[in-house]
Amino acid sequence: MEPETRPAPDWAGDVSLGVDAWTGAREAKQARDRAQPPPEDPVAAGPDADPEQVARTILLDQLTGRARSRKELSDKLRSKDVPDELATRLLDRFEEVGLVDDEAFARSWVAGRQSAKGLARRALAQELRRKGVDDEVAREALDELEPEQEEQAARTLVRKKLRSLSRVDDVTATRRLVGMLARKGYGSGMAFAVVRDELSRAGRDDPTDDGDLG
Repeated sequence: MEPETRPAPDWAGDVSLGVDAWTGAREAKQARDRAQPPPEDPVAAGPDADPEQVARTILLDQLTGRARSRKELSDKLRSKDVPDELATRLLDRFEEVGLVDDEAFARSWVAGRQSAKGLARRALAQELRRKGVDDEVAREALDELEPEQEEQAARTLVRKKLRSLSRVDDVTATRRLVGMLARKGYGSGMAFAVVRDELSRAGRDDPTDDGDLG
């Protein structure tokens, strides 16, 4: 019986063609493997996370670094799809142990923002309201801010800003300074008084004496 003969492959006699054929087959297999996701490993996946533990972790992460109001924490839990009932229960518990305290938060916020940004009572009250702090709680914190502190903060702001206004006329400087203080929450009475005094201290004229700002 004669042995069966098969046609020689295209790359027969040419080693480079054989290598190319083998490489192409390997790459095709790798492409097929990549197209198919690996089977899920039930051990690696582990059990479903406990919703309460997840919520607790979110709260503790949020409280790392600085205090936050209850509303801020509630909003964060809601954004993470924590059920409202669970969120309320955890926030109540955190309040019981002192980790959530809007009164302490308000005092800390007022002291920090007044010192760092020179904000007046009105601006601070608006910020606390946006943070969800009760108006009465905010008022108690703001009452700890002495009028002298506000005035000194306003003077510091004006003196710092005056350095960049050396090339503008006094009317323009006054308007910009008063506007700056207004944005920081200062009333017009204090703003004009402070600006007038600081201009005088800097050896500049007070344009309000001539009615230029009328």
